[in-house]
Amino acid sequence: MKKILIADDEHKILMSLEYSFRKIGYEVFIARDGTEVLEFLKTIVPDVILLDIMMPNLDGYSTLEEIKKNENLNNTKVLFLSAKNNPKDIEKGLEMGADAYVTKPYSIKKLISQIEELLTA
Repeated sequence: MKKILIADDEHKILMSLEYSFRKIGYEVFIARDGTEVLEFLKTIVPDVILLDIMMPNLDGYSTLEEIKKNENLNNTKVLFLSAKNNPKDIEKGLEMGADAYVTKPYSIKKLISQIEELLTA
């Protein structure tokens, strides 16, 4: 079973993404900020991390920096899912090593197909 870690501080987004990914057979882990992501990563190695940028305590950019330092996560795909849709923000996220950058609002179907493509590439 594929594992996905979803990090977002918006409850409705977390719930809809959790439901959608469980429905297609993923094991889903939920974090509300970057510090919770890093706690999870001490015990699990997800296939995919969906990461919001604007979160309390530790933002998505800082969380990605920490993820990239962990050799156990070299095969984990990281996607930013953010309301920050400025081309400079997108460029920054990709330059930092994110595998993809999806802006809110988003289509669940497109998001799922993008993640499936990344995992089979």
